[in-house]
Amino acid sequence: MFPKVSRNVVIVASVLLFHGAALWLLQTGLLRRAVEVLVPVQLLSEFIEPPKPKEAPPPPPVLPKAVTPPAIAKATTLPPPPIPLAIADPTPAPNAPVGVVAPPKALPPITAPVATNPAPVAAVKVELPSSDADYLQNPKPAYPAMSKRLGEQGKVVVRVLIGVDGTAQKAEIRQSSGFDRLDQAALSTTQRWRYVPGKRGGVAEAMWFNVPINFVLE
Repeated sequence: MFPKVSRNVVIVASVLLFHGAALWLLQTGLLRRAVEVLVPVQLLSEFIEPPKPKEAPPPPPVLPKAVTPPAIAKATTLPPPPIPLAIADPTPAPNAPVGVVAPPKALPPITAPVATNPAPVAAVKVELPSSDADYLQNPKPAYPAMSKRLGEQGKVVVRVLIGVDGTAQKAEIRQSSGFDRLDQAALSTTQRWRYVPGKRGGVAEAMWFNVPINFVLE
């Protein structure tokens, strides 16, 4: 009877036997032929073909260096030739005329024209208004009865603006007699009177005129 063999020993021996047979078939080329029959040629070549090495990126292009133009030598400027200086010769020329130069004659002074006084302008004649012309027939101011009984009397000066038509435009008391009744009587009388208008250069013109009124008890 054969001795009992362990199960692990059998497994290890089988694996070794399998690997040895595969190695022998690979060396003899039988394994490749069997694979070519079972697997297409294209897959086999892809399977067996080793991976291609990675291509290195191309180096960056080298730019040409800028060529600097050669420096142009500056033209050297020569200093201008010296200007000959004139030397005064005190000896006169043989043909030079000899004589005395007379000084120029002084011109007479220019006198400014004397301005003559212009002819005086004739003054414009002014004629003041009037209230005592005979043809005006102005009545005398009425003496207030109450002023007579009280003995009121005095002089009133009324300032009247006389128009070009001879009528009183405005009237105001310039000088009071000291009594209001006499002042009002003189004011109302001068406003009703007719006047000779004032004239300037023969032309009638509105003017202010002072009219005196005397209140005297007889």
